[in-house]
Amino acid sequence: MPSRPLDVAIVGAGIAGVINLHHARRAGLDAMVFEKGPGVGGLWRSLPAWQDIQISPADWALAGVPIEGALQAQVLANIEAWVQRFSLADGIRLDTAVERASPVDGGWVLQTSGGTVHARHLVAATGAHNIPVVPRVVRQASVVQEWHSHALRDPTLLRDRDVLVVGGGASAFDLLDQCLEQGARHISWVHRGLKWFLPTTKPKHIAGSVRAFARLQASGLDAAQQSAKIDADMRARYAKFGIEAILPAQPFDVLKDQLIPGRPRMLACFDALQRLRGSVASIHGRTITLTGGESITADVLLWGTGYSMDLGWLEVPALAALRTTDALVAHCGCIFRSLDAGNLYLPQSGLDGIGAAPWANALMARSIMSHIRGTARLDLAPVGHKVNHFDIVAHLAPRDPGSFAPDSWQAQYRAIALDTPDEQAYPMP
Repeated sequence: MPSRPLDVAIVGAGIAGVINLHHARRAGLDAMVFEKGPGVGGLWRSLPAWQDIQISPADWALAGVPIEGALQAQVLANIEAWVQRFSLADGIRLDTAVERASPVDGGWVLQTSGGTVHARHLVAATGAHNIPVVPRVVRQASVVQEWHSHALRDPTLLRDRDVLVVGGGASAFDLLDQCLEQGARHISWVHRGLKWFLPTTKPKHIAGSVRAFARLQASGLDAAQQSAKIDADMRARYAKFGIEAILPAQPFDVLKDQLIPGRPRMLACFDALQRLRGSVASIHGRTITLTGGESITADVLLWGTGYSMDLGWLEVPALAALRTTDALVAHCGCIFRSLDAGNLYLPQSGLDGIGAAPWANALMARSIMSHIRGTARLDLAPVGHKVNHFDIVAHLAPRDPGSFAPDSWQAQYRAIALDTPDEQAYPMP
């Protein structure tokens, strides 16, 4: 453990933690990352090999740190490449869990599994997907095999099985795709609500590109206009593919929703899916009973019910109890500055919207370090909603003149949004 107080302590060595360490060093700050696991990568180190990103590889990558593809192993390799490319390994303490972080005298004291650490500033780079969510159900002599999406290591086990998929968002869509790819005998799908996705016959790694959204932003449309345009396009696609039955109940809103790529297999086999509204109430033997009273017989139950956020290690009661980024937004000013404790930065509040995690984290990390150095004026005014993609630039630029040249940033970033080829990575902020 460092004997001196750090300028910045960073908790978590996923993509956010690694990027924050890089920008801290660029800013000349004494920083260190503390990671509870045996290696960098965060959630991407533990996900099954079939899991992939919801955007194109070109959107994930930043210039100078290429990525070979969209699958789990390739994403993990990209995060490891950051460490190698920028010689960050000596600033990362692996197998070092932060058990408690307390605000003390304007700074922070971290109790870790390796000892006590003092720091002036703290970046909570632990992400938003920490605890797999599996709803509580009554189980009696159950013989149904159950896996959350993060735990389905061998999807070939779905072959010739009767499978129930639970959930209405990206994880459930992925699990339905796996059931179809692996040849499940019968697929039932249960959900309470539904997230928007982009119906298309294109593979996810192409359909997931957010470049079209960047061009919408660069064209000058405000959030309401962006929402209306995307909503109209997606409704037309739902009608084209004959899947109006799964239209979400609410209009698409860029300030609340993600832009999830379509699933060609699900569209091609849509009529073969047994679809039911509700949630699981109980499991008895092979019989799964839903809250509405319907019963399904299944061999396998797949939970596509997402994750909750864990900030319980922060000794800040208002934050420790939060479980979603939607709730976290109300506790942050200037996108990521904590309103409940000083010198605390929560970059996960800028994620789970539309865009790419490395791009968003790089923009936020650069301004966090500028603020710590005193060359940025990041206020504490709550934004109140998610800030997406190039709107992060528009929010930070007036507050961080050291990172965004006042007389040229608008033209520079507009050119990046409009002129960067879809297959080319954005430049490094």
